[in-house]
Amino acid sequence: MPNPHAVPPDLSTVWLRTFLDVARHGSFTVAARELGWTQSAVSRQIAALEAALGGAPLFDRLPRGVRPTAQGRALLPHAEELVNRLHVMARELTALRDAEGGLLRVGAFATADAGLVPRAIAGFRTRHPGVTLTREEGLTPALLSRLAEGEVDVAVVSTTGGALSGPGETYELHRLLDERLYVALPAGHALAAEPELPLCRLAGEDWISGSPRVEGSLLEPALRHGFRPRVAHVVAEWTAKQGYVAAGLGVALVPALAAEGVRPDIVLVPVREEDVPPRTVYAATARGRVPTPAVGPFVAELRGAARGLGPHQGQGLSTRTCR
Repeated sequence: MPNPHAVPPDLSTVWLRTFLDVARHGSFTVAARELGWTQSAVSRQIAALEAALGGAPLFDRLPRGVRPTAQGRALLPHAEELVNRLHVMARELTALRDAEGGLLRVGAFATADAGLVPRAIAGFRTRHPGVTLTREEGLTPALLSRLAEGEVDVAVVSTTGGALSGPGETYELHRLLDERLYVALPAGHALAAEPELPLCRLAGEDWISGSPRVEGSLLEPALRHGFRPRVAHVVAEWTAKQGYVAAGLGVALVPALAAEGVRPDIVLVPVREEDVPPRTVYAATARGRVPTPAVGPFVAELRGAARGLGPHQGQGLSTRTCR
């Protein structure tokens, strides 16, 4: 009975390829010519394979050529499978190296999905159609955590007026763009025609926000300007926020990346930059790990998409007093 725990023989792939060439041509001479070797070199490879497999001959020497023995016929399908698997392995590794195959896992915060990330994905798929790309949405802290755990390869994240990176961090940040913030107003709002607004002029407004807490949200800078915004409705998704603003239920802060799909019945007015600093958007990649080869090309696509964006631009000069 065969021993299921027997150690398999150590076989050279050169031996196996030589064996297949000889079996295919039925001749040591023809196999040697195809391989660019001498006939004696081919004979040595076959002899070494036979010795590794227990010494049984793999070919019968006939007057005109050779023919596999019973042992040779038994080996043939296994040798073909092993060599084919090695070819597949080599192709897959080459595809990974050249970003022509494999898997790329991308995470992004919600408003980056309004224009930046889709443009990057479209460009990446055009240039690297063989790579399978998956995408997930999340908040910046959660995305950085997933990046650290190896669950995403690239995370598109953001920060307003603060640093994300520091000593000992497990990620590297690649700056993509700085996006200005706007206030979304109903089209008939008294401030809708202003070229720019200091934040304190919005102190009396009801706000539509993604969080009931001002701290840690886009509205936090208001606390430094002497008022706590009154959050009237908590709405997470930007499209839904527009509906609440259009209905006159409040105003909302909107980053430039989300401004491309603005409804015609609301108006975006830039908020004074010294009141609400621009939000910086980064592509984050893991530090200290060998990245999948597709990471570099995708970050390049994100940079190209960032340069190509035409974010909503305000007009007019900054004022330093509330009026």
